[in-house]
Amino acid sequence: MSRAVLSIGSNLGDRLAHLRSVVDAFAPWLIRVSSVYSTAPWGGVPQQHYLNAVLLVDDPSADARDWLLRGQELEQAAERVREVRWGARTLDVDVVWCADRRSDGVRVCRSTDPTLTLPHPQAHNRAFVLTPWFEIEPEATLEVQGRPSPLRDLLDALDPAEREGVRLTELTLRRAEP
Repeated sequence: MSRAVLSIGSNLGDRLAHLRSVVDAFAPWLIRVSSVYSTAPWGGVPQQHYLNAVLLVDDPSADARDWLLRGQELEQAAERVREVRWGARTLDVDVVWCADRRSDGVRVCRSTDPTLTLPHPQAHNRAFVLTPWFEIEPEATLEVQGRPSPLRDLLDALDPAEREGVRLTELTLRRAEP
């Protein structure tokens, strides 16, 4: 059984529809979904703002690689093109953190594989990941340089401009029930 934190973002096409497609696809395993945030692009490539959110998911039959593959399938369905690093995208689904749930507790997954590095090596530098994650799991920690750090401390350590660039929207990823 594994639990994962997924960061999702879009800044091309119908951004909200792209994010909702992820929530819909992960619905069987969805534990929590954050609010939607508008964020400036990260990485220095000129482009329009993103919509970002974080999902907490849990599946007894999945491992970290399964979460990655599910996310990549959704990116492909959204016709994501990977031409420019940190460039604009229809959909981005990143596995930020994953843990195996065992009878003796939770074991955080670690990976140095270039296709799936866990915990995500840059998550602690990105307010667009930490802010929505903190919203849905305020007691969570993220391992940075081999030490677990509370999300609140990681957020506080960011440049204020980075934190202020993450703005809560009135958009929702949950569709209204008919």
